[in-house]
Amino acid sequence: MEPMRLPADVSAGSYDEAVLDHSPADDGRYLAQGPRVAIRALTPADGAEFTRLARASAGLHHPWLTIPTTGAAFERYAERLDGEQRVGLLVCLRDSGAFAGFININNIVRGAFQCGALGYGAFLGGEGRGLLGEGMGLVLDHAFGPLGLHRLEANIQPGNARSTALVKRHGFRLEGFSPDFLFIDGAWRDHERWAITAGMGPGRQDVQRGSRQGAPQG
Repeated sequence: MEPMRLPADVSAGSYDEAVLDHSPADDGRYLAQGPRVAIRALTPADGAEFTRLARASAGLHHPWLTIPTTGAAFERYAERLDGEQRVGLLVCLRDSGAFAGFININNIVRGAFQCGALGYGAFLGGEGRGLLGEGMGLVLDHAFGPLGLHRLEANIQPGNARSTALVKRHGFRLEGFSPDFLFIDGAWRDHERWAITAGMGPGRQDVQRGSRQGAPQG
């Protein structure tokens, strides 16, 4: 299964510098930058590197998520990330452009809801260093600012301690428990529902005001 809602921030093993491709830094496509990472939109041209890292990260991601490891699977995955109902973002090392992870905003509903569901994961070589956490902060600001969303959800398997710790650090609240929520790794898996709304978390009151000013009416 290729996840469109399942989040995961997993870490297994030490940092492997050789796994990341140290390509030249991004050419201005970054949507936002932090001290170490930046975020940009995923594109069809990213397929070869994304799938290479996905294959290298299979042990890291199991059993929490499955992402495309072949060119054909990536094409289907990228087509669904249409920029309207689903937004695909890469977390890149700011100076080199290497992929440290990905964060998708899926199942976006507009109107009175203004909500999306997060799916995310670190790549082998970028895990355990706080890079995905830094990227998550950039994505939250982007979602509650330019994208005009009011709410984000993260559905996390109870055993995924690293993913739970990540959303807690960013101010998500535990809202509920969903038994047999997603079919993953051959079985229906229980999930906890974590959520955050604009203005929650440290330093997001200004983002909330900007989001409300630009929010659609009705």
